[in-house]
Amino acid sequence: MTNNLLISYDLFPPDKEYSRVAEAIKSLGGWARVHKSFWYVKSEQSALDAAKIVWNAMAPNDSLCVIDATNNNVAFYNLELRVHDYMKKHWQEGTNGRKT
Repeated sequence: MTNNLLISYDLFPPDKEYSRVAEAIKSLGGWARVHKSFWYVKSEQSALDAAKIVWNAMAPNDSLCVIDATNNNVAFYNLELRVHDYMKKHWQEGTNGRKT
């Protein structure tokens, strides 16, 4: 099954390797670059698996969020703590009582 992935990231100095991250994103499947750091990808990968692949092309101080719009899942690395906590608390609130 293919998934509709929305990928957003921020790269911070000293390693602003946009081309390396772009290649990792392109490897996931058919893609469209919406903004400099926001992509749509049609992929066989889940949000978590896609995030792992892209994160491997990023530096530890960068930030990444991958949303699977098909399955209502999210995976992220290195978000601000307040954003991380808010998303974790509210992501699937009200959807069959589940929270991620």
